[in-house]
Amino acid sequence: MSIVYAINRSIGKPIVFKGLKAQYIWWLGIGIAVLLLLFAMLYLMGAALLFCTGVFVIGGAALFYGVYKMNNRYGEHGWMKEMAARATPKRIVCDQLFNS
Repeated sequence: MSIVYAINRSIGKPIVFKGLKAQYIWWLGIGIAVLLLLFAMLYLMGAALLFCTGVFVIGGAALFYGVYKMNNRYGEHGWMKEMAARATPKRIVCDQLFNS
């Protein structure tokens, strides 16, 4: 009697949801939560419902556009690599050698 186990071939691959990879899923989720809080605050402060809905729709469209654009441009780790490259100095200057 042999037991057959299914092999999980997704080990080591990034999490993908609707085309979004890795950290961009979290950024989109946090952005939607912030938009919902903004909608609730505007509504409770007495803003018109049509205005609140417009802010939510325009903000949501901008959020989705921005997150998907960054996802397509940088990929899973590309944005972090670009930020690290920007933080790296272009040249190193050492004046200590000639002052002795």
